[in-house]
Amino acid sequence: MAIILVVDDEVGIRELLSEILIDEGYDVRVAENATAARRVRNELRPDLVLLDIWMPDTDGITLLKEWHAAGHLNMPVVMMSGHGTIDTAVEATRFGAFDFLEKPIALQKLLSTVQKALKHDKPPARPALTLEAFSRLSFVKDFKRRLEQAAAKSPILLIKGANGGMAEICARTLQPPRAPWLDLSGVSSALTQEMLEKVTGGILFVPDMAALGKMQQMNLAFAVDRLEKLNLQLIAATVTSAAALGEAGWDSKLLNRLGEIWVAMPSLAGHGDELPEIASLLLTNFVERGEVPVRRLSSAALNSLRTLSWKGSPESSWNDLYALVRNLAITSLEEEISGDDVARVMPAEIAGSPEGHSLLPLFDQPLREARDAFEKMYFEHHLRLEGGNMTKLADRSGLERTHLYRKLKQLDVKLGKRSDE
Repeated sequence: MAIILVVDDEVGIRELLSEILIDEGYDVRVAENATAARRVRNELRPDLVLLDIWMPDTDGITLLKEWHAAGHLNMPVVMMSGHGTIDTAVEATRFGAFDFLEKPIALQKLLSTVQKALKHDKPPARPALTLEAFSRLSFVKDFKRRLEQAAAKSPILLIKGANGGMAEICARTLQPPRAPWLDLSGVSSALTQEMLEKVTGGILFVPDMAALGKMQQMNLAFAVDRLEKLNLQLIAATVTSAAALGEAGWDSKLLNRLGEIWVAMPSLAGHGDELPEIASLLLTNFVERGEVPVRRLSSAALNSLRTLSWKGSPESSWNDLYALVRNLAITSLEEEISGDDVARVMPAEIAGSPEGHSLLPLFDQPLREARDAFEKMYFEHHLRLEGGNMTKLADRSGLERTHLYRKLKQLDVKLGKRSDE
């Protein structure tokens, strides 16, 4: 018997829809607001939700977006409203709603919509993001070829400089169509021969070696000894050195075996012009998988991303960018991510100089204001470098002293004590 959750703040509507649907043989539960709807959804996992748009605590569209972003939209949702508009219906379907019912709801319309929704098959899962999506970028294309070449010659491949989601993108690139996949970090009990046989011909994946406990390390060693017999490919990823893993208690023989063939992530340093495209592809993937709310990068945000520099490990830059884009999508208050958002979440280790970092908000300003702000920072920066020496500042800027003084006054640049030297 299908469970249908009716969410509406009007008790009369809840009772009427419940009576109709119960008479049709459905198991009906009700919720008077979004808080109650969340609780029922988590406890019962209904087969269908009839969701009112206008509610006092949290409106239905917001709740729909919340479920979509959290990956909880694993049941059809039909929106209901007495103030329905085409725009509202379009927005609801964009976030995963199956259909839209306008109040007062006709009996036959209600029943036919419910029947269609319950028979509706979920759309097939979108294919996982792979490096193929980035193949227009020559340096990524070369890295992909290197990965494939190494995997073709060895059943074990270590990816250095990536973990988590970025490592999975690389590993999925090497997964043959419809081949089984087993994430060893998710196996907490002892790995068995039978478990490995179920994924024969597939991929064994370790997203972060440093995160494996003792049991999982033993499972990894058990799997390594059986790779060739079961035609398995092991892809492990790490941002931690072998020496550090050894100090943490890893078996040296296992580490040596895992580290025989490795490929390091290419650095993003020197590829500033490619960063907007990479970030956009990552963001699209996050949105499509329901990991983040629907977001898009503004022109200012894309320009801000071009200014990133990578002061840490060159290989870890992909992890940094992956985490940065995901953080932007989750913490941005608006659907369009701004240049200010990029400046707000910029980690110190991948930001440019303090002056470069402060340039990011300029991309959101009109050209004239942005130019004046930049010129003021330019002169203040070089005044500090020259200790307030105006002669040296004039030489460096290429301006005649009288014109320079006039420019500094216009920009309200405060002169230091040595300004007349």
